[in-house]
Amino acid sequence: MPQKKATAAKSKEGGRVPTGIREYDALVEGGFKKESVNLIAGGTGTGKTLFAIQFLANGITKYDDPGLYITFEEKREKLNDDLLPFGIELAELEKKGKFFFMEYQPEQVKKLLVEGGGTIESLIIKHKIKRLVIDSISAFALLYQDPLSRKEAALQLFHLIAKWGCTAVLTAQGPNIDVTKAMSAELEFEADSITLMYHLRKDLHRERMIEILKMRGTQHPNRLYRYEITNKGITILSGK
Repeated sequence: MPQKKATAAKSKEGGRVPTGIREYDALVEGGFKKESVNLIAGGTGTGKTLFAIQFLANGITKYDDPGLYITFEEKREKLNDDLLPFGIELAELEKKGKFFFMEYQPEQVKKLLVEGGGTIESLIIKHKIKRLVIDSISAFALLYQDPLSRKEAALQLFHLIAKWGCTAVLTAQGPNIDVTKAMSAELEFEADSITLMYHLRKDLHRERMIEILKMRGTQHPNRLYRYEITNKGITILSGK
């Protein structure tokens, strides 16, 4: 227990919020910058949701950071069942009052921006939420047809997250070949970091690759790394 507290204290002093995915944190100077907004983009089967949930679950179990998961797509029971093989028991974390699940329609988040926080803000303040996940932001971005509206909405959302004082992970759905095509220019520009996850076909099999496209104020490698999804979650392997 003392060791865990020391690690958490060191993390906060350094202005970094570890994901708890050890190999990833080693590539980005210890984790995400505190109170930053981080985009995780990839196609089907890349493990975006698993990455985001590991960020929350590790935050709770290793650093005592309460976490909020906002989803437009996942159902609570299905998500719980899908994560059990990885040893992540969201129901238990909920019982401890550290993990919070909110299922929203994209239109509700649109209303949230107009209201300036609403229910989500009240929950964040009441439970002192430190880590926030929105899974996925793509459905929300599609609500805005013209570029100006999308830009204004992105700025409003990022402003809210900054006001809440959370370190946030936003997932985005994209094609495996070029996930940047699925991201609006507004999200890509405003995000403090962008991590791309690929599930590429190579001959008769597929390989998973991860790339840190950008992370402000951080020295990170400009290369692809192979990763695997095992019963321990996401494990990053050697560079390509």
